[in-house]
Amino acid sequence: MNSTLREARDTLVPDFGGRHGPLPPLLLGLTVVTGLVDAFSYLALGRVFVANMTGNVVFMAFSLAGSSGFSLTASVLSLLSFALGALAAGRLANRVVRHRARLLLTVTAGQALLVLACYAVGELVDLPAAGWSRWCLVVLLGFAMGGQNAVVRRLAVPDLTTTVLTLTITGVASDSRLAGGATSKAGRRLLSAAAMFLGALAGAALIGHGHRALPLLIAGAALVAVAVALFPHRRSTLGWTAAA
Repeated sequence: MNSTLREARDTLVPDFGGRHGPLPPLLLGLTVVTGLVDAFSYLALGRVFVANMTGNVVFMAFSLAGSSGFSLTASVLSLLSFALGALAAGRLANRVVRHRARLLLTVTAGQALLVLACYAVGELVDLPAAGWSRWCLVVLLGFAMGGQNAVVRRLAVPDLTTTVLTLTITGVASDSRLAGGATSKAGRRLLSAAAMFLGALAGAALIGHGHRALPLLIAGAALVAVAVALFPHRRSTLGWTAAA
């Protein structure tokens, strides 16, 4: 229990002299964003994810099998947009920005603009969205979340992927002392799962109470906050800013 609490504390309170500096708590913030955005996409755009591509692949299979309530077009558009966002962010990371703080700042700022633009669209149209507004929101949000996932993958902070929790939860159990492991790193891993849960919970609650576009405004504000936190470090030479 003490080690779990210590790991949680070390994740929430950054060590600027450590290997990852302030990145762990910032990535927890991006995990909350993922929960908010996927809650909006699933509940306001009609059974489609814009961050969880595993879900979209399954939904594509459901659609092809004739299951009702799923859109093959929406799932394919989300998957392609996500891949394009990942491609753009990967190109940025590989050819332009080799500084971890500047890389995350650049992608997060762009992501914030896209998410806030989607909030504006969501306020102008009837939700659940249909037709052009639905496709527009799926494409923009998919592109934004693909960019986030690509840059987070490049940052390579252990157990903070901001999207994929299956391996995170598997690690809590399979690496635990009960399974014969040395440590499950449960503190950080459980924080990651909790951040996703809280984001999705908040998004679903807001949509359920009629505030259908508000999750995107909150997600956009969280992205702006992450960008603001990174801005002072854009020229830092501390060890954690060096490309992994």
